[in-house]
Amino acid sequence: MAERVVLHIGSMKSGTSFIQNVLGNNGDALAQHGISFAGERWRDQVAAVQDLIGHGGPQQPPLDPTGPWCRLVEEINATPGTVVVSMEFLAPRVAHKIELIRDALGGQLEVVLTGRDLARNIAAMWLESVQNGSAIGWDDYLAAVRSEDRTAPVARNFWNHQGLAAIAQRWSQCVGADHFTLMTVPPKGAPSHLLWERFAQVLELDPAAFELNVRANRSIGLATAMTLRHLNQLLAADGVSASEHKFYDLLIKHLLVKRGMVARGGEPTLGLDERWVMKRGAAEVAALRKQGHRVIGDLDELLPVPVKGVHPSQVSPELQLDAAMDGLARMAQIAMERESKHRRRLQRLKRRKATA
Repeated sequence: MAERVVLHIGSMKSGTSFIQNVLGNNGDALAQHGISFAGERWRDQVAAVQDLIGHGGPQQPPLDPTGPWCRLVEEINATPGTVVVSMEFLAPRVAHKIELIRDALGGQLEVVLTGRDLARNIAAMWLESVQNGSAIGWDDYLAAVRSEDRTAPVARNFWNHQGLAAIAQRWSQCVGADHFTLMTVPPKGAPSHLLWERFAQVLELDPAAFELNVRANRSIGLATAMTLRHLNQLLAADGVSASEHKFYDLLIKHLLVKRGMVARGGEPTLGLDERWVMKRGAAEVAALRKQGHRVIGDLDELLPVPVKGVHPSQVSPELQLDAAMDGLARMAQIAMERESKHRRRLQRLKRRKATA
């Protein structure tokens, strides 16, 4: 049975991919300290949390005892030592689901919430939303976030994932203050290893014993974001949002963007220097101070500072055309590679039939 379960719940855009990649790529080093990263692959954690989100709550179907969530829980509870789960979709869960998680997991539960300052996260969340199929413009996105209108999808999604004080209070109340830690993301320009050093404190590990040369979750440039937003508008012309297309996540988000367009250099970056953001971020930090959580890092690191960059209106049509042509070339390359594989497969089938 697991002696300890460390549940890293996010929030989004707070270095979660980096932490997950370090954990996933250092399985042997973790095992030497009696620590396991749950699941055969990190995707098992994603599937389990998605199963939990859609089942087991009021007016939801019950959780399937043989489904992804119950299978992962069974595996965690049967694993000796310390087991780590890191999945940022957990942060917005309501009290009922948190209690379900708490009661299902054996061993001592420790919940870790990582957080980054509001200014950087507003910019990052808009860029991420575009990669997920959204066609909302930057100004409209800012206005929605500022409104905090939970009846509006954009504002609701943002604050569900980025309202650190609300997330921290909800989780700490359900699992107990002694089982909850808030970890701040270092400011821009800090050593790249500092985030891992902080997470290693939770696991009681020597951070230097781990390989940190892992794949980074890089952000797209602003010209790419504007081109991608235009593509999302075109894909939604039939009344179905771009993200609802069956292969959007595979073809656009991952093959086009994550494995291609993020590598483009020379693009302007998205800037943000709004007075209301600074005030709202300061209020969030004040609320966290009042709540009095155990903190790794420094709450002052959550105070927003201006994000250097430009407004989308300052990106020239020429830069957007360059990004669009790079994207077209990337998709053409993917199509040609797939066609080549398909034809080789057909040739192998023909040879097998000829010799049968």
